[in-house]
Amino acid sequence: MAAGKSIAAERGAHLVFEDEDGQSMTPPRSRTWGRIGRTPVVRVRGRGSGRVSMAGTTCYKPGERSRLIYRIREYRGRKGEPKGFGWRDFRDLIVRAHIQLGTPIVLVWDNVRLHLTAVMKDFITAHADWLTVFQVPTYAPDLNPT
Repeated sequence: MAAGKSIAAERGAHLVFEDEDGQSMTPPRSRTWGRIGRTPVVRVRGRGSGRVSMAGTTCYKPGERSRLIYRIREYRGRKGEPKGFGWRDFRDLIVRAHIQLGTPIVLVWDNVRLHLTAVMKDFITAHADWLTVFQVPTYAPDLNPT
């Protein structure tokens, strides 16, 4: 964060990067070799239904230790159970980060559909006093030389 060139430095804010990911709990199935005329059988334990999703933020401010604030959601395939994160989960993660850090936040995140919803934009606008959001461009090869 260069002096005079950073919104986070000017506001005394934490620079926060947010991203999410998920992993299926279904065991991998693939082809394998076997003797001619004998179909190979690969045994897998358990039913393997479900999914684990995680959303996390990395928080940085010069002179302070970095922080990792995250939330995990487990989907077991039950009726009415949400499969992944909703906009409220992202909102709660941001609010929790603000409370734990105790400073304004400059948030950098991608263009996931839930980040661009009208209710999320309304939330960002309503909390402009402590929350500044920057969207990472969808495709920007000039930002990644490799």
